[in-house]
Amino acid sequence: MITVQDLQYQDDAVVSQSVLKQKGGNVTLFAFAKGQELSEHTAPFDALVHVVEGNMDITIDGAAHTVAAGELLVMPANLRHALVATQPTKMILTMIRDLSA
Repeated sequence: MITVQDLQYQDDAVVSQSVLKQKGGNVTLFAFAKGQELSEHTAPFDALVHVVEGNMDITIDGAAHTVAAGELLVMPANLRHALVATQPTKMILTMIRDLSA
């Protein structure tokens, strides 16, 4: 069993741990040091961000969102998005693939 507490912060880094990788989607834990980011990109499938501790600024298709511990945000497929940790932040990212396409 893997817990979010098992994933440790590292200075000036983003740490990730894959929890589940299936044909229908992935679940990954992330620990972001303050100021660390995932630069703007797109993904061909929907993603659900669940911030477990800390705080992130997430931009989706130009719209800014602040997501705090305990909050969820959906990042729709094919829209440009970026994430920045405004403080040390742990999150769970669930990516869901559309298998009917």
